[in-house]
Amino acid sequence: MYTPVAADVAKLRNTTGAGMMDCKKALVEAEGDFEKAIEILRKKGQKVAANRADRESTEGAVIAKVNEDNTMGAIIALNCETDFVAKNDAFVELAHELAEQAVFYANKEEFLASDFHGTTVAEKLVEQTGVIGEKIEIGSFERIEGPFLGAYIHAGNKIAAITSLSANVEGASEAAKAVSMQVAAMNPLALDETQVSQETIDKELEIERDILTKEGKPANIIDNILKGKMQRFYKDNTLVHQAFIKDGSQSVADYVKSVNGDLKVVGFVRVSLA
Repeated sequence: MYTPVAADVAKLRNTTGAGMMDCKKALVEAEGDFEKAIEILRKKGQKVAANRADRESTEGAVIAKVNEDNTMGAIIALNCETDFVAKNDAFVELAHELAEQAVFYANKEEFLASDFHGTTVAEKLVEQTGVIGEKIEIGSFERIEGPFLGAYIHAGNKIAAITSLSANVEGASEAAKAVSMQVAAMNPLALDETQVSQETIDKELEIERDILTKEGKPANIIDNILKGKMQRFYKDNTLVHQAFIKDGSQSVADYVKSVNGDLKVVGFVRVSLA
């Protein structure tokens, strides 16, 4: 029989907000499978947030940059071992400089191999590891291109986001930053319902059906209830349908449309530290 270690129980509790014993029992039932344990908690009625495909790391600085014409952007997490180093001015400055360079490379591997003041980025990180005395590495690398990009870095450099809008119009700069703040704060699962994976939809339907069945809802009305549940799921978890954090009376899509009738959100990336 699987016996969960305290660290795993604590991680599940921090992720879900469920009680310690509930988390321990769920891990035992799931035989250590973290994602399955989350499903078990949800099926038992625990209020657990939907799983996010969010990038996580330990300590460090998360920095977002876009190029001069706002058509290419990148977010990197420059990781270290302690918060003390993460807050060091020289470390943060290095993270900004690296992020500016990352904008022009398609993936993490190309970026690490690129020239950085006469050495490669990878070699620079090894050098800094020796200088600082902590392991320094690129934990996350996200890149995005689009008609018009705007970035937001949350205070403390722990979360950053970039949003792509459909056109460079008057007000686009402010709108892209505002939506990037939304992405940073609300951590949407996807842009809209069409970008939610079928696996996620099927899992959500399974969980909600199981809950409704246990509540004694008649089988002939469960399907109709599930339609409403999924609409709520999309509203809570997809960017364009979320309530806009600066004005909860309108959705993100409505806010962007108020800036320009033809303007739309067409993409986003987000990186956060654990």
